[in-house]
Amino acid sequence: MGRLDGKVALITGGARGMGKAHARHFAAEGARVVIGDVLDDKGRAVADGIGADRCRFVHHDVTSEDDWAVAVDETIDAYGRIDVLVNNAGILRHAPVAAMDPAEFRQVVEVNLVGTWLGIRQVVPPMTAGGGGSIVNISSIEGFAGAAGLSAYSASKFGVRGLTRSAAQELGPAGIRVNSVHPGGVMTSMALAAAQTMTGVDGGGFLKSLPIARFAEPVEISRLVAFLASDEASYTTGAEFLADGGLLSGPGY
Repeated sequence: MGRLDGKVALITGGARGMGKAHARHFAAEGARVVIGDVLDDKGRAVADGIGADRCRFVHHDVTSEDDWAVAVDETIDAYGRIDVLVNNAGILRHAPVAAMDPAEFRQVVEVNLVGTWLGIRQVVPPMTAGGGGSIVNISSIEGFAGAAGLSAYSASKFGVRGLTRSAAQELGPAGIRVNSVHPGGVMTSMALAAAQTMTGVDGGGFLKSLPIARFAEPVEISRLVAFLASDEASYTTGAEFLADGGLLSGPGY
């Protein structure tokens, strides 16, 4: 018996990184999964690798209301219901405030924050009709502590915290739980690309300062997300979960 037996989940940004890990772990825990992404070939490859009986892929730009409607409709058409939404899709742009193009700032906020809001809005009716559900919003440690060069990313991830709490207040009476997960350093292509653009950062010193002195593997975040998606977290909503190796536990940040 898996932790997510009988659950149907829609996971955004499922073509790579943490989203791919979430999809694989959810399927291994018994869920049926639809993954959405703009990276069609990679997304289809992930779904094919999991298996047609457990996973489907849908092209999904999270900034598009129409794409959200299609993704939710296809999830219900494929599996009859939607129990879980994981708002995982996100982008990062690194630049000082004075040097950042306003269009880039808006793009980050549109994907990371507005996209999350659109997803919550879209799943409320079917989850309510189904008697409830779980929404897990992937934020970041940058939603707790800003960093130089990450103004857009930090602003969007701080916003996800507020959105999560407000949605939890609104949706609790409908049986819908809403929580946020805040990863620290995770071994994904996006994180590695970001590290290459950041100058003046002592990576070795950063790792040594952590109580758990390494980056996370994506599946380590997926296990936490799966718990929040499951009935084991039935009394948990409006909460924020750090998975950062202890980074924010002390003054070393």
